[in-house]
Amino acid sequence: CSSDLMNLEIEPILMSGDASARVAAVAQQLKIAKYFAEVTPEQKLSKINEIKSDGVVTAMVGDGLNDVAALAGADVGIAMGSGTHAAQSAAAITIIDDNPEAIAYALTLSKRTWSNIKQNLGWAFGYNLILIPVAALGLLNPMLAGAAMAFSSVSVVANALRLKLSK
Repeated sequence: CSSDLMNLEIEPILMSGDASARVAAVAQQLKIAKYFAEVTPEQKLSKINEIKSDGVVTAMVGDGLNDVAALAGADVGIAMGSGTHAAQSAAAITIIDDNPEAIAYALTLSKRTWSNIKQNLGWAFGYNLILIPVAALGLLNPMLAGAAMAFSSVSVVANALRLKLSK
């Protein structure tokens, strides 16, 4: 899990309200170098805000009531599926199967989805920029305009389907 995040150039930080020895053991097992133990919900949010003030984009993963404020305060909140409804409501993403390895996948998929949205908007804008003036001047047969609009819609859907095909 930690190595997947490192491959994405994301530095994982473990923050927990648990005892120091337990948090240190979990951090070592997950190969997380930076961790904080016996942290209150307020301290979690404070740490998120401190990191954000340095211009770093933050993602918070949590599952309980004590994580809600930090989930809401982070740029991206990620809740685990077995967590509280409050945590899931505060988060933008919920990992249904509770697999921590899905965190890196979710972040990668979100980046790819955002890129795909920008591509689709670019194609739609280009299509409209070229064909609307041509149609307004009466230089485009309505049958061809309809076919071009259908082709535009099909190309947007086909581009979006690439996300599903390239797991």
